[in-house]
Amino acid sequence: MDIALIGYGEVGRILAEDLRAAHHAVAAFDVKLHGEAGEPMREHALRHGVVLGESHAAAVRGAGLVISAVTASQTVAVAEVVAPAIEPGAFFLDFNSASPGAKQRAAECIVGRGGRFVEGAVMTSVPPYRIKVPLLLGGPDAAALAPRLAELGFAARVASERLGVASATKMCRSVMIKGLEAMVIESFTTARHYGVEDAVIASLKETFPGIDWEKQAAYFFQRVIEHGRRRAEEVREVAVTVREAGLEPFSAAGTAERQAFVADLADLGVFGHRGTRGFARSADWRMEADRILADAGADRILRRTKDR
Repeated sequence: MDIALIGYGEVGRILAEDLRAAHHAVAAFDVKLHGEAGEPMREHALRHGVVLGESHAAAVRGAGLVISAVTASQTVAVAEVVAPAIEPGAFFLDFNSASPGAKQRAAECIVGRGGRFVEGAVMTSVPPYRIKVPLLLGGPDAAALAPRLAELGFAARVASERLGVASATKMCRSVMIKGLEAMVIESFTTARHYGVEDAVIASLKETFPGIDWEKQAAYFFQRVIEHGRRRAEEVREVAVTVREAGLEPFSAAGTAERQAFVADLADLGVFGHRGTRGFARSADWRMEADRILADAGADRILRRTKDR
């Protein structure tokens, strides 16, 4: 089947590369195509043989499978704009980290126009696994889509025919995973300020001997520096999920703020400027912690920027 990707960021480009390597026809659209970030996207598409549409409708026209891989806050908005152009009977696979309620609202848009909505919950970071990333499927049409995804190279399994189960699994996991990222950054940076980071890490190794905390911290810092904005949006959806369960999302709300804080500092150039390959990676998390701490006014800079 012809495949359309809505969202041509990191995840969209990885999927495009793997699908094109298997000789599948791929079209794509991203709202950033018309801005400054559009040129690298166009270069990537040209290199891999991806056809870029000039609109959502142009990209999905004729596609039997539409994959939505956008930021969490755009989950419903993308479904709304794609729905009028989706082919009758075409599958719409929502790859986004959104709450069960958001998935259900997106499904109403697609199904109302004759499409077949399937929620997808990505259960770990995409880059190491690429198209083989563990993927939970949900919805009445999940079982019909699963074998087709397998043929395309995905590692997907059906979680439930009821919409919301797969995304709830993902969101509850993210309370822990994204929260751990935020806690490590906050704990280790504060420990660095007081000069007790080695003692803290030694204590963590004793309590959790199976984790290489130096390596894990370096990974967490870099992922949040590069993708904190997207992560903050996801964790805000996590907070919505917690509220939908009738609980106050104390942990998720704090995690979203810490992720957004790091993203704001990145935008201010605290970690260096983004290049074509992203920020320079450091195997030592201390370098990034020191950048946060180097200017005691980092928080003040951030506050002044927000106050303008």
